[in-house]
Amino acid sequence: MSEERPLVELIGIGKRYGSGETAFDALHDINLKISHGEFLAIMGPSGSGKSTCMNLIGALDTPTRGQYLFEGHHVEHFTRDQRALLRRKYLGFVFQGFNLLARTSALENVELPLLYRGENKKVRRDLALAALDKVGLCKWKDHTPAELSGGQQQRVAIARAIVTHPKLLLADEPTGSLDSHRSVEIMELLQKLNEDEGITVALVTHEPDMAAYARRTVRFVDGNVESDSQEVKV
Repeated sequence: MSEERPLVELIGIGKRYGSGETAFDALHDINLKISHGEFLAIMGPSGSGKSTCMNLIGALDTPTRGQYLFEGHHVEHFTRDQRALLRRKYLGFVFQGFNLLARTSALENVELPLLYRGENKKVRRDLALAALDKVGLCKWKDHTPAELSGGQQQRVAIARAIVTHPKLLLADEPTGSLDSHRSVEIMELLQKLNEDEGITVALVTHEPDMAAYARRTVRFVDGNVESDSQEVKV
């Protein structure tokens, strides 16, 4: 039997910003595979290229050179609309800033991606409630962000990211705005979603304590992959 096709595969990916004397290469010929069901941490100092790589995987930006395959499909050839469809149907995003609508309830915030999909009101509500249940916030469904703690707001953001049942959850410094206690809660939640729901998680972080929740760590330095280590947890 042939080896299972990776969920994500980057082949010789490079990213250059600017042109001429001001040109800057943020990534240099990156080769990276992410398998279905992995929990991967992407680490590196500021300016190392880790967030650029995340943006490319999330189809928020396009590579200057190389190939990006998502389940075998060449994303580097996608149109803007095709990239938007990829994000809408297969990717979930969690950022350091929670990006919640201020005057909207937790439930309505979680429903938002389903609204973009054109789902009817009952489907949106049922799926949003199920997502809030997974992050332990059903009791707070009618609360606005101002009525929730930072940790609770990030849980709402995670519920919004998983409500569409994405194949890949991209988390960019998801604990950067939280204290240590809330950070642990969020990382344990991401770990649980990975293990129980089978959601592939790619986490960008500069904090070793947060990266320790992942089973694999890729370290970027100066736009290159410096190391790629798999941890065997007993």
